[in-house]
Amino acid sequence: MSRKFGTDGIRGKAGVALTPELAYRLGLAAAVALTDNNKQKSTILIGKDTRISGDMLESALAAGLTAAGVDVVLLGVIPTPGVAALLRHLQGDAAAVISASHNPYFDNGIKFFARGGYKLPDQTEDKLESLLANPQDIPRATEDHIGRIHVYPQAIETYAKLLLERQSPDLTGMKIALDCANGASWQLMPPLLRRLGADIVVCGDQPNGVNINDNCGSTHLAALQKLVLEEKADLGLAFDGDADRLLAIDETGGEVDGDFLLAIIAAWLKERDLLTANRVVVTQMSNLGLKLAMEKLGVQVEETKVGDRYVLERMLATGAVAGGEQSGHLILSHYNTTGDGPAAALQLLRIIKECGQPLSKLKDIMERLPQVLVNVEVAHKEDWHEQEAIRQAIAAGEAELAGQGRVLLRPSGTEPVIRVMAEGRDLDQLHTVVERIAQAVRVSLN
Repeated sequence: MSRKFGTDGIRGKAGVALTPELAYRLGLAAAVALTDNNKQKSTILIGKDTRISGDMLESALAAGLTAAGVDVVLLGVIPTPGVAALLRHLQGDAAAVISASHNPYFDNGIKFFARGGYKLPDQTEDKLESLLANPQDIPRATEDHIGRIHVYPQAIETYAKLLLERQSPDLTGMKIALDCANGASWQLMPPLLRRLGADIVVCGDQPNGVNINDNCGSTHLAALQKLVLEEKADLGLAFDGDADRLLAIDETGGEVDGDFLLAIIAAWLKERDLLTANRVVVTQMSNLGLKLAMEKLGVQVEETKVGDRYVLERMLATGAVAGGEQSGHLILSHYNTTGDGPAAALQLLRIIKECGQPLSKLKDIMERLPQVLVNVEVAHKEDWHEQEAIRQAIAAGEAELAGQGRVLLRPSGTEPVIRVMAEGRDLDQLHTVVERIAQAVRVSLN
């Protein structure tokens, strides 16, 4: 049986790779791997985004959990970070999120949080994998040990309350454009920001099950850029389908990615002696400009492999309170245990209000060095580093950059692609280097 778990749970085309049968077996496995066997009855929460397949997978997952004797609390459509927050608030044993994040609607995924709201360590995922392969070995509950399903209709309102308990900036006088990606943030963010006094204009707030991330949200910023400029908004905020990512548009229409946002937030925290351990955690894909900006501030930069779970692991190990990815996963441990788009948005808005400066000025804290990234579709990605032609192409690229940049290859954890990236100061040179390596990948892995 091939491994099911990638960098962020199990993900695939709903009804094909991710079937209700698999979701049922995963419920059985989670009931064993994520609960305390000494408890009389454990509870696992389930949240989801707006995909059409969410109901199907939610029902199957809940059936597996209850069949193994676990009670289930259905949170409905809610951002992924809201699930982590409610897991702590309701003192559940674990939680599941049914979402494929920024992927198209026909994909879906299932990922888990352990008690306390943290994503699963590798050893727990390994245990789930083992149980998935042998579902017949998992005992089924009988009689009054069978689990029950409960609905928690106030999930969104409770998450909003938890957000506002931590930070409630007065946004009176601000005009903010929102793109909710037709996803999990659509019922949360517009009323929440209006409650704080902001004038809100919104796109991507009409989910129909198949339009999540469809030319909207943090992976497609053109609609939000247009809205910011047409409405003369102070800024725009873009979430992805499950709202664990945040990107922004400044008042001039300029894009502000996760690297810029992390730099702005880290500088603000440091100025107020809130940047515990005086460090931030970034990934291999973070722009060199972010690292240089942090060095100028005297902030230590910790680098880890791509994936917000690895960012969090390094944060916990080093005592850092801020970390993130260029894609917009921002983890601020003052507020949550995972990437939290809504919490990061409130933090950014608070900074803008307190500093009295537009976002276009705040992002001057760092200079983005040119990066070229190409996603190469491949038939197989597991042994790319063993291909001699790819190794030679990488070595040639690094020699051409001559210490004035870097080359990075990594397989996607959720798609059949190899990501080829080069960074430096000469954009034409970067394009040449990346295309040469990408061609070697195409030939070697297809």
